[in-house]
Amino acid sequence: GDTMLDFGKQYFDASNNLGHPIALEPELGGTAATLAYTKMNWGYWTYQQIPVVDAMKWLEPRHMTNICDRWARDHTDDMQHAFFNGCGFESWENVWGIWNQMNLRDAEAVRRFASIQRFFHEFLISKKWEPHTPVLQANIYASKWPDNKSNAVLYTIVNRGATNTTGPQLSVPQGDQNTVYFDVYHGVPLTPGNPSNNMVTLSFDIEANGYGSVLIVEKSQVDDKLIAFLKQMAQMTQHALAYYSSDPIYLPQTMVDNGSTSKYTSPPDANMTQIPSASFQFVVAGIEIEGGNQVGVDFQYSALGETLPQRDHNGTIKIDSFYMDKYPVTNTQYASFLAKAGYVPKDCHNFLRDWSTNSTQSTCNVGTYPSGWANKPVTWVSQDDARAFCQWSKKRLPNEWEWQYAAQGTDGRRYPWGSTWVNAAVPTPFQGRELPGPSDVTAHPLGASPFGIMDLVGNVWQWTNEYQDAHTRAAVVRGGCYYLPQGSMWYFPQAYALVEHGKYLLMGDSLDRSANIGFRCAADSA
Repeated sequence: GDTMLDFGKQYFDASNNLGHPIALEPELGGTAATLAYTKMNWGYWTYQQIPVVDAMKWLEPRHMTNICDRWARDHTDDMQHAFFNGCGFESWENVWGIWNQMNLRDAEAVRRFASIQRFFHEFLISKKWEPHTPVLQANIYASKWPDNKSNAVLYTIVNRGATNTTGPQLSVPQGDQNTVYFDVYHGVPLTPGNPSNNMVTLSFDIEANGYGSVLIVEKSQVDDKLIAFLKQMAQMTQHALAYYSSDPIYLPQTMVDNGSTSKYTSPPDANMTQIPSASFQFVVAGIEIEGGNQVGVDFQYSALGETLPQRDHNGTIKIDSFYMDKYPVTNTQYASFLAKAGYVPKDCHNFLRDWSTNSTQSTCNVGTYPSGWANKPVTWVSQDDARAFCQWSKKRLPNEWEWQYAAQGTDGRRYPWGSTWVNAAVPTPFQGRELPGPSDVTAHPLGASPFGIMDLVGNVWQWTNEYQDAHTRAAVVRGGCYYLPQGSMWYFPQAYALVEHGKYLLMGDSLDRSANIGFRCAADSA
């Protein structure tokens, strides 16, 4: 339930009536009024020194909250709150293609406390859950989970302090000769001490900003599975969490080379314009909705000396003279390419979707473009589909800085025609639900750049470079498009200004194709 506070009961009833019950999980936490049929939620919490209590789980112990802090570089707060409350932890590392890897300490911590939660999952739905059960030391906070079916008790404990604690941690009722005590976190038995007034103390270590867990159980309940699990925890906790680095982990990116062409002494075709060489001041920033200025949010330009991905980019790039298509590639040009080159993509799904097509994933039957669309930019083409056209044309896709230089010139203007917005220079934005299609590439001559390059902004986004890291691929798309969907801030933002670009997560040709992305080609000059 992305961006939803709760669900209407009709969703729950409909799934039950279909014989396929589903667990509804609104992002914004749910409400007490919907608790009976909203079984889960995401949790965005305000973390405090004293752990807050999950109200939804307090009202219904079977409710599952998954605590999320997706942009955190250090997850101590959200993980400790999850362990204290018997909640899930959202280990969200790939945030819409932006890699935010857990540091080694956090990864080890979640491996440990999640193992405890999974093994003792039945305790964590205890009707007798007692958050903030009494403890004996400062900065230590514990939840008590009496088993619903026996006299066994589990404790989940966090150290919210910056120093290690040792010695007595809990005062618990004194059991009989059949009662045994375990430090579950370290996988070792505990010997109760200081008996007084039918109470005993349990002593064990909890490292700074660390975790602890205790099990009190009858000897008869100590089976092979429990013994094996304690051995596993003992092995897992041989090193303190402090042994593992808490430094952030960043992934460098590499750019996929757009290749080169023959060095032409004249324009390869009549649609191309020569752009002179320049030392270009390349200033651009990503328009990602989230992520702030964290490392990894946008792209890494090695040409600017950047060693990690970042949102803002500013530096000088020497650009050799090159040729740029005056207009984006049109439907009629792409149809000619298909007819002459016999191009068939590996995955045909969504290929040229707005043509009269009945393609499947394995079969391409593209038909032809709609009547009157000959001079509109071709869309529903992936970056590879665009590369194939450019290569067949003995050209290549432009590098982003070439695209921006051809659009901007050297005076730093905000738009191709100048620094003041001109409505007549771009198509009228469309805000409906059924796309009418882009404008003809020649429809807005007022949008010309200093070099006479046309249709750069506001009609369709345009493919440029691709970047990769160890987990994801993303493309730089430029120019924005005519479609402005309404009703949510989460739709892909526009980048009409020449100092902005979009980061487009690549997943596969069929999913990368869009009604709002086209392309143009470039070629090298002698």
